[in-house]
Amino acid sequence: MLLAALFLIVGLGILVKGADLLVDGASSLAKRIGISDLSIGLTIVAFGTSMPELVVNITSSLSGAPDIAIGNVVGSNIANILLILGIASVITRIAVQTSTVWKEIPFALLASVVLFFMANDMLLDGAGSAVLSRSDGCTLIAFFLIFLWYTAGMRRDDPAGADEGIRVRGTWASCGFVLIGLALLVGGGKLTVDGAVTIAEALGVSQALIGFTIVAVGTSLPELATSVVAARKGRADIAVGNIVGSNIFNIFWILGVSSVIAPLPFQPAMNVDLLVTVAATVLLFFAVHTGFVHKRMFFWKQRENHIIERLDGVIMLLGYAAYVAYLAWRG
Repeated sequence: MLLAALFLIVGLGILVKGADLLVDGASSLAKRIGISDLSIGLTIVAFGTSMPELVVNITSSLSGAPDIAIGNVVGSNIANILLILGIASVITRIAVQTSTVWKEIPFALLASVVLFFMANDMLLDGAGSAVLSRSDGCTLIAFFLIFLWYTAGMRRDDPAGADEGIRVRGTWASCGFVLIGLALLVGGGKLTVDGAVTIAEALGVSQALIGFTIVAVGTSLPELATSVVAARKGRADIAVGNIVGSNIFNIFWILGVSSVIAPLPFQPAMNVDLLVTVAATVLLFFAVHTGFVHKRMFFWKQRENHIIERLDGVIMLLGYAAYVAYLAWRG
């Protein structure tokens, strides 16, 4: 048990460091060819910070632990919005670009709804079991390609701007960071999955519970670090784009690839978690527009458009605490 916990902690640490090196090198390469901050947040940074989830899911699929694969993605998406964006907005008010409000956030909502329909063969079709099949995976990847096409078009409409937060390195150095980061991700992913499976067996709980909690939060650490740093530097494009982009990547790309490698059985009890993902995305959409609460010092104050207030972040964190309490009760 202690050895498994050590493997899990070390594996998550290696995953985070590998993702950090990958993002560093890939962002440097992107800036060298003139990609904008928002595009980097929605694609390269989002892809890099989602690499731990991808590696863990591929390893889980190949190791015969599908519950960890689904729990990792769904749990990470919930943590990204309620926990990570909640922490970032408590640190500082976050301004959100109009394109993110009306395009990326609805796209993330679409991803959650599509996953709910695909995973409910028993509920919708009356099938004897529910599974994310290889054909479902191909469909998810097709949605992902549409998203990439959108971000490519956004680059034409959004000229590149200077970003002091991204260090531009030499081409060979940047490529070296990418390769080292990928190597660490592979090793860390193996340790994480092995440790998670062993802990679940030792505690007598489901692999899904470990996936929704420890693994999901652990693989979301790169998003947390990236978003908090970006928020403190006033780089809302990367802070919010990173979260929304990662959620889209997690469902369309990571679950798509995972289910193509090996079909993923879906447990009906996970419908609650899928609905929480949908609800969290809807709450983010309305928080950006109106905030959860407008009242300030006993009078109603007109709220700026597209701002996530600190109070919104507090309510997101309370929502995540309630969700974790539910997971503990469900066992």
